[in-house]
Amino acid sequence: MLKSKAMKTIAASLAMSTTLVMAGGVSAQQAPVNGDGALTGPMPEILSMRERAEVRDQWLEQRLDTVVPMLMRRAGIDAWVLVAREYNEDPVVKTMLPARWLGARRTTVLMFLDHGPEKGVERLAVARYDVGKFFKASWSKEEQPDQWQRIVDILTEFDPEKVAINVSDDYALADGMTKSQYDSLTSRIPADMVGKIVSGEPLAVGWLETRTEAEMFLYPKIVKIAHDIIAEGFSSNVITAGETTAEDLVWWYRDRIRSLGLTTWFHPSVSIQRSNKAQKSFIEAFSKTNEQGVILKGDLLHVDFGINYLGLNSDTQQHAYMLRDDEVDAPQGLKNALAKGNRLQDILTSNFETGRTGNAILAASLRQANEEGLRPSIYTHPIGMHGHAAGTTIGMWDMQGGVPGTGDYPMYENTAYSIELNVTEYIPEWDQDIRIQLEEDGFFTGSDFYYIDGRQKNFHLISSK
Repeated sequence: MLKSKAMKTIAASLAMSTTLVMAGGVSAQQAPVNGDGALTGPMPEILSMRERAEVRDQWLEQRLDTVVPMLMRRAGIDAWVLVAREYNEDPVVKTMLPARWLGARRTTVLMFLDHGPEKGVERLAVARYDVGKFFKASWSKEEQPDQWQRIVDILTEFDPEKVAINVSDDYALADGMTKSQYDSLTSRIPADMVGKIVSGEPLAVGWLETRTEAEMFLYPKIVKIAHDIIAEGFSSNVITAGETTAEDLVWWYRDRIRSLGLTTWFHPSVSIQRSNKAQKSFIEAFSKTNEQGVILKGDLLHVDFGINYLGLNSDTQQHAYMLRDDEVDAPQGLKNALAKGNRLQDILTSNFETGRTGNAILAASLRQANEEGLRPSIYTHPIGMHGHAAGTTIGMWDMQGGVPGTGDYPMYENTAYSIELNVTEYIPEWDQDIRIQLEEDGFFTGSDFYYIDGRQKNFHLISSK
């Protein structure tokens, strides 16, 4: 039996998702926040694996009941066939499996058949057993030895107008059907049905990018955990000036994530910017190049960090300043640069609009930023079930003129994004340019945008030891 505290967490989460809000957007969690919109208080309690499974299965059931019908009708598709093989899962299928299923079994086939608003969407597993309580088994090998023929028989009986399969030129996450699976299916489908096969990209991307109220009730806690770990690492409890290296801090973050029973979807990185004068003095003092990664007083630190928890991901880039002995704050030039990074964030998110493509948002934001005298670079991506998730892409670091394909995809309501970008700024105190690289997770309701757990507006300050 679940602990009462975990049950309350699950109940509160599920109470937020009795319906999927498609017009007004998902409402933000009502919890104590500071002036930047970040949750206050200690790090949220991390659930046990059993408790996490309960939450995820409840989320999955409600997503299947609400998100899939909405997407199928929005795209005008009445049949969706998803196929995965053990150790070669379709990325979408993997997110539809029960929490106790860690992967596909043999050949796992999931089917959605839309019988209309009154009868709803039927869910089937063309398998010898049910897929949890979510997909009913609909294949008897004794009656029909050919699993692929059974798929065709179901489709023939249903007689859909459009049959979606997960093939996509633009999205790897929507391109889960392999060549052998495609051949196995199409070689058995009647000629008059082949023309009904369409790409399931709008369904796959929509499924992965759409966040529900229940998920958004807990997502702030997930991002707060990530923020708290970053702050813990950016402290004198972990860093000793002149001794700790950037690589030491990277591995501290990796170990800290594991000690909390969590995982990361990418290896963290920590980098150092310092004045050219300080760099010159440091190189003269140390002959070994690997020692140049030592953190010194007066350094500007940067971390790129993310976690995975409850099937959702975070992605954050923040900065810290290592105080000199006579300092109580970062130099004003660095603080001004951070403020300009925040301004670029505001410009970008002010251009979010339902139906607008990532490329259009990118162009408008860069134009406005340049007009204001900023030196910007924008490379924002969706976040959710994956780190670099499905949805519209708003620039890449090496594609500031737009991203063909994924950048042409429209922005939809109830979607989350990692607001990733940088500004280059001259620092008078250092007599040189530096780069402020920021990344914070946010949510677009369809009418407005908010940061899931606030954003960095002030440097983490690390006192000298």
